[in-house]
Amino acid sequence: MDETPSLAGRLLLALPGMPDPRFEAAVVALCIHDKDGALGIGIGDVLDRVTLFSLLDDLEIPRGVAPDCEVHHGGPVEPQRGFVLHTPDWHGEGTLAVSPEWSLTGSRDILAAIAGGHGPSRFIVALGYAGWGSLQLDSEMHRHGWHAAEGRAAILFDTPVDERWVATWRAEGIDPSHLTHISGRA
Repeated sequence: MDETPSLAGRLLLALPGMPDPRFEAAVVALCIHDKDGALGIGIGDVLDRVTLFSLLDDLEIPRGVAPDCEVHHGGPVEPQRGFVLHTPDWHGEGTLAVSPEWSLTGSRDILAAIAGGHGPSRFIVALGYAGWGSLQLDSEMHRHGWHAAEGRAAILFDTPVDERWVATWRAEGIDPSHLTHISGRA
């Protein structure tokens, strides 16, 4: 049986008409995709009243030189668990090099490094993740659910949150206003 190539390092875009309303117009940075399943971090929505400073305070990590920033709704699974998507110029225990342009770290040492001024140059903090079981994402890709776009660092780190879905489609050469919620089979 042929294995589906890994989509890790790509940005998943929810197609119009996505059956799960939690993912309407979602942009998910896919970090793991293998035979056992997939894991991604939502980067298209931020949490109300949660900032990097509030997380550092809750974890009793001195704020140091950290800039305060929004915290993303990473996904519906384990919403109390933190993750940092970041440039590959920082590496710590448990860091996963997702692509040449970005990595993922889920340990508190990255937050201490950011606060201490020796963390990654660019980062996105998120709580929770999107997870799929074995072959679940592959199945959703074949039904009208997701499009796997190139995982551009400029989308992750330079594009405002509320513009990421449209900007990613446009970077793919697709005008999202022409997308439809109806799919078919040829």
